[in-house]
Amino acid sequence: MARTRQEIKLEITTSFMSNLNVAEAYGFAVGANFSDEFSLISIENIRFEIQAYQLFLQEKLFNQHKIEVDATIRNQKSGRASWYRTMALRFQYGFDLLLDQDYFDNSNATEAQIEASKIIKYAAVNESEDESRVIIKIAGETDNELAPITQEQRESFDYYLDEFRYAGVQTTVINYLPDLLYLNLQIQRDALVLDSNGMSILNGNYPVNEAIEAYMKLLPFDGEFVVFDFLTYIKNNAEGVIIPTVINIESAVIDPLIDDYGDPVSIPIKTIAESGYFKVANFDNITYVV
Repeated sequence: MARTRQEIKLEITTSFMSNLNVAEAYGFAVGANFSDEFSLISIENIRFEIQAYQLFLQEKLFNQHKIEVDATIRNQKSGRASWYRTMALRFQYGFDLLLDQDYFDNSNATEAQIEASKIIKYAAVNESEDESRVIIKIAGETDNELAPITQEQRESFDYYLDEFRYAGVQTTVINYLPDLLYLNLQIQRDALVLDSNGMSILNGNYPVNEAIEAYMKLLPFDGEFVVFDFLTYIKNNAEGVIIPTVINIESAVIDPLIDDYGDPVSIPIKTIAESGYFKVANFDNITYVV
């Protein structure tokens, strides 16, 4: 963990003030407080401020470099879950792999073509709890929103997965439409700010709806949806909200056997989306009381 600039400066000035020769030259007692002997605009203070700032930046850069190197090493270790995620995100639709390699031939492609081919924008990898299987959740983007890749793209990705996965390792790819969230909430409102429908009296927008949409965008791919955190976010970010209360929150997941959403299931505390991400079905069951 990098030291703060203040910690670095304190270490420098403590050493400076503890030096017998320096103390005799300046005429202060050994171990005296630096700020008691030197003003903010003194040459000594300015010099130590500069030194402390230089060392602070250097340590911060070194720490960041270590983090990046550690992440690179971790993600490049073949067979780890993080490696499967890295490989999924490297997929390039329409490109071929180099012979006997697990990376693509980009020799005749422009940067724009390469970037456009990387259709998998989100990936998460987990191991099955009851069998030897790697579960890979993926999603692309449509109109800047998370969405499954197309069937043709999925066929290409499956072929790519067979090329790089370890022999004998079973894999399952989840490329679903988003889990639907059904919200039944009661909002105690500030009647000076929100009307009975939750609309801002001053601005004409719907702060609770906007806070909910913002929270869903902040939720990491394959991250936990925690009811308490969700309510706290609404309370802290939606103008005019006094107390948000959950009547019921349910989620519905794509059932691959029927290729449609199954029955909604209540979320009492927290859950993780089967698809890796959520979409709010509607805002129809949010009521406002005084």
